Amino acid sequence: MEDSQSVATLIGSTASKIQQLQKAFAELESQRALTLNLRWKELEEHFSGLEKSLKRRFHELEDQEKEFETKTRKAREMLQKREAAVVAKEQSSLVRLQEKRDAAVFSITNALEKHRKLSSGQPADNGDNGELSVEEKQPEDIKSSFENGNLEVKSYPQLVKLCEEMDSEGLQKFISDNRKNLAALKEEIPWALKAAASPARLVLESLEGFYPSEVDGKKDANLLGLRRTCIMLMECLSVLLSNLDMVSVLALISEDIKEQAKLIAEEWKPKLDALDMDASNGNSLEAHAFLQLIDTFGIASGFNEEELSRLIPMVSRRRQAADLCRSLGLSEKMPGVIEVLVKNGRQIDAVNLAFAFELTEQFSPVPLLKSYLKEARKASSPVKPGNASPTAQTEVSERELTALKAVIKCIEEHNLEEQYPVDPLQKRVLLLEKAKADKKRATEVAKPQPKRPRANGAGYGPRVTNVSADKTFYPRVTDRYMQYVYDRPYVYPGPADNHSHSLLASATYNFSPSHGNYFGNGYQYQTPYLH
Repeated sequence: MEDSQSVATLIGSTASKIQQLQKAFAELESQRALTLNLRWKELEEHFSGLEKSLKRRFHELEDQEKEFETKTRKAREMLQKREAAVVAKEQSSLVRLQEKRDAAVFSITNALEKHRKLSSGQPADNGDNGELSVEEKQPEDIKSSFENGNLEVKSYPQLVKLCEEMDSEGLQKFISDNRKNLAALKEEIPWALKAAASPARLVLESLEGFYPSEVDGKKDANLLGLRRTCIMLMECLSVLLSNLDMVSVLALISEDIKEQAKLIAEEWKPKLDALDMDASNGNSLEAHAFLQLIDTFGIASGFNEEELSRLIPMVSRRRQAADLCRSLGLSEKMPGVIEVLVKNGRQIDAVNLAFAFELTEQFSPVPLLKSYLKEARKASSPVKPGNASPTAQTEVSERELTALKAVIKCIEEHNLEEQYPVDPLQKRVLLLEKAKADKKRATEVAKPQPKRPRANGAGYGPRVTNVSADKTFYPRVTDRYMQYVYDRPYVYPGPADNHSHSLLASATYNFSPSHGNYFGNGYQYQTPYLH
């Protein structure tokens, strides 16, 4: 600021300097022997121009300095808010961790005290709170420890009966029959599982048909529904466990239950090698079920983190992916996963995971989206447009259209409109949609019209070739085809090509080198959980 004031003072003294120069010039002119070509007016205009230029530049620098100070102040305020939010989250996490630690220490202390009294022949005292130790607490006692919640099964009391009977097949069938009301079912299943003698064992028994020996899972819609139900039951069991204290969780997920879950996971693990990574396109039910099984039953320590992280690109489009990664302790692996997605043309998935794990500074969203759209347009451009068939041209337009919709959806979900305006993208979408509608209308016009029977019902008459009154064999199509308006939600089809790669048997990520498969697939990370 002192420098600015000194500069302003110097600029202000310019006028006095010019006056002194004028006097010196007049004195020189009066004493000169020869007539000079210079005129004072020219010199005055020159120095006046220099003064104005200096003042203008000085004012511009002042404005830039003020703007910089404003941006710096805003950045500091934002940084302080983020620091405060981080501190608040850390404090909340420490409080929850301390509560769990206190509960665990209290339970262990009670168990040791009871064990000492039993070994010395003294009667065991359960204490004032009436809680049992880990060894003594039974599943029926766990039900009473969960009654402090006001939630109960109201809409589907049949769920309670099926859980009480430990009928896993009946539970699967009931969920399948009521899949239209899946949201309501999912809210009540955790509370219905409380009625089971062993909720964890009931869920494990429901997984028996996940890999049938004779049915092709890719073609059997019933099997796909069953697999989604298996995943949902494991999620509901996780909800139940998250609302129990540590002692109750240890009683429900006993070592015997964990061993059974490990056996199932070891049986599923080799089958993941045969998965088609391109065909899954980040939406693999098999990989999701495997990760959910490990997370729900707390057996992640028995598996290598590198192997688990290789499964993340296969579930990156599923809404549970981010929570699963955090629960399995794979957050530190996410930068590598995002790099793999970017490398293989799945920038939409990469952007969503970058936001989920606060890695947007390392993986800037806007350049990734622009790169995705650039590669999509490049892949959609035929080598020889003039020789491309109508079908090929349609496929090219469809690929670019779906890529544009995917980018627009991602921008809107993450509020990136200021950094990446969607108006040009939407105009391009409307242009492609109009071309698509025009092509469809032209196809309808080109279709041959069916022959009409004669009025007397005698069948078709002979073809007349010498009629010149009307040479138009097809009637003119009126404007009954409405202009196509883009007003439906974004739905993106899956890839058409399949490339099989080994997943867990390799130490590296293997994707298809062709990126074209991903350009027609928008990121549906928050899609409904449907059968």
